[in-house]
Amino acid sequence: MTTLSKSIQGGEFLIRETEAQDVFIPEQFTEEQKMMAQACQDFIDTEITPNIEEIDSMKNPDLVPSIFKKAGELGLLGISVPEEYGGMGMSFNTSMLIADIIGAAGSFSTTYGAHTGIGTLPILYYGTEDQKQKYLPKLATGEWAACYCLTEPDAGSDANSGKTKATLTEDGKHYLINGQKMWISNAGFADLFIVFAKIEDDKNLTAFIVEKSFGGITMNEEEKKMGIKGSSTRQVFFNDCKVPIENMLSDRQNGFKIAVNILNIGRVKLGAGVLGGVRTVTSMAVKYSTERKQFGSSINSFGAVKRMLAEMAIRSYVSESLCYRAGQDIEDRMDALAAEGMPDAEAKLKALEQFAIEAAIAKVHGSEVLDFVVDQGVQVYGGMGYSSDAPMERAYRDARIARIYEGTNEINRMLMVGMLLKRAMKGEINLFEPAMAVSNELTSVPSFETIDTSELFAAEKEVLKKLKKVFLMVGGKAAMALQDRIEDEQEIMMNLADVMIEIYAAESAILRTEKLVGIQGEEACKNQIAISQVYLSEAVDKINGAAKEAIGSFTKGDEQKVMLMGLKRYTKMDPIDTKSLRRQIADYMIEAGKYPF
Repeated sequence: MTTLSKSIQGGEFLIRETEAQDVFIPEQFTEEQKMMAQACQDFIDTEITPNIEEIDSMKNPDLVPSIFKKAGELGLLGISVPEEYGGMGMSFNTSMLIADIIGAAGSFSTTYGAHTGIGTLPILYYGTEDQKQKYLPKLATGEWAACYCLTEPDAGSDANSGKTKATLTEDGKHYLINGQKMWISNAGFADLFIVFAKIEDDKNLTAFIVEKSFGGITMNEEEKKMGIKGSSTRQVFFNDCKVPIENMLSDRQNGFKIAVNILNIGRVKLGAGVLGGVRTVTSMAVKYSTERKQFGSSINSFGAVKRMLAEMAIRSYVSESLCYRAGQDIEDRMDALAAEGMPDAEAKLKALEQFAIEAAIAKVHGSEVLDFVVDQGVQVYGGMGYSSDAPMERAYRDARIARIYEGTNEINRMLMVGMLLKRAMKGEINLFEPAMAVSNELTSVPSFETIDTSELFAAEKEVLKKLKKVFLMVGGKAAMALQDRIEDEQEIMMNLADVMIEIYAAESAILRTEKLVGIQGEEACKNQIAISQVYLSEAVDKINGAAKEAIGSFTKGDEQKVMLMGLKRYTKMDPIDTKSLRRQIADYMIEAGKYPF
């Protein structure tokens, strides 16, 4: 069992070394978890893939609700819901795995995620016992569908500025909700709405559980969207919607806190939720590149195509690695808090809050890997990739939303850095002491001691240590120089976020591969080793670019020269033959005929 004193805290990866045996890797899933994943894959193959065109056309309004109910009958909607409320009560990382597999279901993955995440979890984590008993069994089995009504025309990223009002009736037994919500997934067939509104002149939102049968709810027609066309998305209007006072969710004015914490779950689940899609698209690209002949050869015999295929696999593997690492850290923290006597729901929320930084990293990295992979998929398909008769066109359109919902990637980048700095200011994470040590190191004579690189990844781990010093150097200096103004310097915040993301991603891949080598042996993992090495090489260049841009934004003169010299020292990595390593990875993929990791 993990104890709080030993377990890593959110954001600590920047200042603390993690051992390979302490991370979870996808290859460790149990037979039971693999069986659940297979059941989910069978559901996609049976219910989604044959109906994908009809789902996207939305000509049959009963199709998606009927598929949704079948998912409920299989138990897929109740993965995170405890057994006493009609669910399966499975672990957090199991729910990540199912989100991962369902990610290949196109539009339906949005339907699924909106219901099982933001539609169900507010009641599970914040509801009273009566509310849980009343609503969770219906949601876990698919008898009812749920949606989440937060966004308004003038309240997107600034959710707390919403204008929807809840007014207590004269008899004190109901609230009348009036207002407008937009971009509401599942609204077209939802039976239950999690609605955020302000009471009187409250500063913060309050959340309510609203049944469709309460009345006073009307909707616009389905939105016409670029992608995820088969998911229901509508504007919802509340006109004197009469909600019993016992349907207030949690306390008055606690709605904003609920929204923030549920978004933490949504972010890390979205990181996992793209993985099924990236693997499917990568496998389709491998298959097509074998079948497509040009100049008398399969196009995957050409170096340019091999590079594309390899990069698709590299980034997919890395995103998998960081998502499941974060997922298990969250689960370990949940278990440790519960073991110390904290109520189950509170333990889960605290754990998710603790790893909000990693959740944001998972969302940003995953959504951008998805975008990259579908773009490369279109490119591998060439002209056919642009045709709606081929699968890449839909994948390309569907992928684009992932960088927007659950908070745009720009917002998430600023959040992760802002949260880290706030924790450091509160003394919750010892960031400034290591930053000061790095600052002092800049003006000292560099150490020329020889590192023993005979062990696997010894050299790469030394590079990672130095990359962490880049963040401490730039982040520490920016925090000192800009102080309270740093959050207004959004470009610098995003530069720092990019450094954080690449450190976490590269380290996660290396730790996963190191652990896998310990299980399977070095020869069996030579392609995973190649992936980890190529990604680290790319990460070094990205970190150098982001840090250089930040340094140029807030320093001048000698201070700038010293920091740039430090940056050069800390991003030094011996060149590797990335061309040959990518070709090796691509050849392995081509032989397997799919994404093989």
